[in-house]
Amino acid sequence: MKNKFAYILLLLFATASLGHAQDTLIVQKDSLVVKPDTLATRAPYEPLAPSKAAFYSAVLPGLGQAYNKKYWKIPIVYAGIASGIYFHIRNDNDYDRFRNAYKRRLAGFTDDEFYGDGTTPVISNDRLIDAQESAQKNKDISILVAIAFYLVNIIDANVDAHLKQYDVSEDLSIEPNFEVNPVDTRPSYGLALKFKLK
Repeated sequence: MKNKFAYILLLLFATASLGHAQDTLIVQKDSLVVKPDTLATRAPYEPLAPSKAAFYSAVLPGLGQAYNKKYWKIPIVYAGIASGIYFHIRNDNDYDRFRNAYKRRLAGFTDDEFYGDGTTPVISNDRLIDAQESAQKNKDISILVAIAFYLVNIIDANVDAHLKQYDVSEDLSIEPNFEVNPVDTRPSYGLALKFKLK
């Protein structure tokens, strides 16, 4: 019994002496440094931006593209509208020339620009009628082209403003996939498209 008592005292003494030893570990406070996000910050969602861009393009063609910062589209818009107007004016002048020459021939004059040397017409009356109809058709098509470019200008500004606010994530990835079928041990090939939704 004395041996057991001596062992217990020795154990308590050893434990007490170990407890008084200097702690060599120093607790340091770690501070966490949060860096600001280096990715480009997105502009806040503006629900009226597409209607603003469409309105600006309706008031002045190309202004909606400037609002969307797509400046390279402005010359295309003006070139399309201007070409439609140019060909409309040109076909209108041709129509007036053919019509005036035809009217003068019906009145009995032989001095129009399409009559030639004054004795025999270079262009017949039937051909002048066909030329008038062709010029009228081309004039109508030209004005429709100008109107179409004007409308496409408005639609483009609206759609571009919608797509500018669409969240296109950089978390898209495509990677090939090779797996072995555990049932018949034949290889399976595949292509996986992974994307993360926020």
